[in-house]
Amino acid sequence: MRALPLCLLALLLAGCSATHKTQPVTATQPTTVEPKPEKRKPVVARPVPIKLYKDAGDLVGTPFRDLGEVSGESCQPSMQDTPPNMLTARKRMLSHAASMKANAVLLHQCQIISGVAGCNQQAVCQGSALDVTFK
Repeated sequence: MRALPLCLLALLLAGCSATHKTQPVTATQPTTVEPKPEKRKPVVARPVPIKLYKDAGDLVGTPFRDLGEVSGESCQPSMQDTPPNMLTARKRMLSHAASMKANAVLLHQCQIISGVAGCNQQAVCQGSALDVTFK
C-alpha cells in the first residue's frame, strides 16, 4: 500500500520530464541592433528674472511703464499648520507680475495679517508690475 503512492509519484515525475522537448539550435543570420532614438526633453523657456525694487528712488531716470498692481499671499489655515511665509508671498507676487509680462516690480509693502477669512494668519505682499527699459 505504501509503495503505490511512491510508484505514482515516480511515474508522474518521469512523465513530466519526458514531455519536455528542446528546440534544435539552427544557424541564423546575425541580427543588427538598431540604436534607439534619443529621447530629448522638450525645451522649456525659462522665465525672465524679475527685478525687485524696494525703493522708488531707484527708478529715477529710468524709463518704465506701469502695468498694474500685483499681490501675493501665503496663508496659515489653522494654528497647527506652518506659519505664513513672507518669501513665498513675495515669490507669488513676482509670479503674478511675470504673467503680466512685467520685468520688474516696485514693492509697496509686505505684512502679516490676522483674522482673514479662511486663514489664521496671512502674509501679503503688494507692489506695482513694471515694464522697465534697461540701458
